[in-house]
Amino acid sequence: MPENNNADVKKMPFERAIEELESIVKRLEEGKVPLDESVAIYERGEALKTRCEDLLAQAEARVEKITLDPHGKPTGSTPLDVD
Repeated sequence: MPENNNADVKKMPFERAIEELESIVKRLEEGKVPLDESVAIYERGEALKTRCEDLLAQAEARVEKITLDPHGKPTGSTPLDVD
């Protein structure tokens, strides 16, 4: 599948990306998809997996930026540098 067909993946929210990825995995596991289509949806699945991993890494970084007081209670957060 050409890269431009996966361009929408780069803007997908996590929930939609993971839902579509799960659907692709299910279809591939059933083994009823023709070979050409299997390759195409596998490639899309890879793009979705990468998107989910990126979003999870960003969320993890945001959580790590939460500042705590001496007692371990959140007091705010510092700006996240995503670049």
